[in-house]
Amino acid sequence: MMIEFKTPSIEEYERILELWDESDLPYKPEGRDRKENIRRELKEQPEYWIGAYKEEELVGIIFGTDDGRKGWLNRLAVDEKYRGEGIGKELVKKLESVFEDKGFKIWAVLIEPDNPEAMDFFEYLDFEDDGIKYYSKRESDKV
Repeated sequence: MMIEFKTPSIEEYERILELWDESDLPYKPEGRDRKENIRRELKEQPEYWIGAYKEEELVGIIFGTDDGRKGWLNRLAVDEKYRGEGIGKELVKKLESVFEDKGFKIWAVLIEPDNPEAMDFFEYLDFEDDGIKYYSKRESDKV
């Protein structure tokens, strides 16, 4: 069965959340990942959202962002039934191609420390652990 890769539609929002849940990926449906925000992102930068479809069913998703210097790979998720078939690898390759087309020379991914499977997967794809510790400060954390 062939896998088709294309930008998902906002009508698939619930399915995207299901894939993230199934993959234990953190997201904020009441915050940055509200449906309205995702709708805007899909409209403004559809090339950064790539879905993998098997018989019209969304079975994998990845989206990207950039900081003007490098491309960021975000929330790669593949339906458990289809893991090990190369879908995740192909999603990463397709997003890397988008970054190349935009002229980025560095691609990065942040992985939660309790997700060794993701670390192994990205190391398999030749990403290197730079040993960088990530710090953040969020407006929602302010007193």
